[in-house]
Amino acid sequence: MHDSGKKLTMMMVGAAFLLTLGGGWHVNPLGAAEKQKKEPVKTEASKSEAAPADSAKHDAVAHEMATKLSPEAIEKGKVLFTENCVVCHQENGTGLAGVAPSLTNKELLSFASDRFLFETIRDGRAPTPMPSFGEVLKPEEIKSIIVYLRSFGKQPVVGDQVDNDRVAMGDPRLGKRWFSQICAGCHGTNGEGYEGSGSGTAIGKPGFLSKASDGFIRSIIKNGRSNTPMRGFSGAGGLANLTDQEIDDIITYLRILQ
Repeated sequence: MHDSGKKLTMMMVGAAFLLTLGGGWHVNPLGAAEKQKKEPVKTEASKSEAAPADSAKHDAVAHEMATKLSPEAIEKGKVLFTENCVVCHQENGTGLAGVAPSLTNKELLSFASDRFLFETIRDGRAPTPMPSFGEVLKPEEIKSIIVYLRSFGKQPVVGDQVDNDRVAMGDPRLGKRWFSQICAGCHGTNGEGYEGSGSGTAIGKPGFLSKASDGFIRSIIKNGRSNTPMRGFSGAGGLANLTDQEIDDIITYLRILQ
């Protein structure tokens, strides 16, 4: 009887141990068995469900914009663009060197988020000739202009992903060197753009830097903007084959100008 009791005890302990490994039950110090609640596995879907409310709202806005590319919506945006923007940005948004940049090149329309375009139109780009239209145009009218601009797009819009790209971690001292050697000829010594008699935009001013994400700046440096003097600076076909770290150095330098 003694041996049978001992074997039975060992069998019960072993069973409890196996159940513990399975995560279904565990034995408490007093020997009473109770159900072990398992933590839910965090899948990619559950992570996305836990995204901040602001991101969800922004995604909804982006979806709304994507569904508004109807001929009627485009025509409405075209009328507003002609009334408010064409003097500087020219017909079809092709831009005018030394005055206003192109708004319809494929890279800008691919990398720029609706947020970036909306806030730029609404707030302007102080201190440049680009005025604020926030008191002139209603939010829906600004969205209509964006719809019109989007109609020129030739590539998928990846602005949200670009804006969520990593923050640049660079050396501003090296960034200043690369900027002086590579960028200042067009954008000005301190990124003042046209005001400094440059052919490039004012990328060193708060009107741009407060709206542009590091991901957006990185993407434009790498790929350039077709139909403008701005060429890409990455890869064998670039004007200069900058490394990712050198590009981050430039972005970090620009941030201290802000």
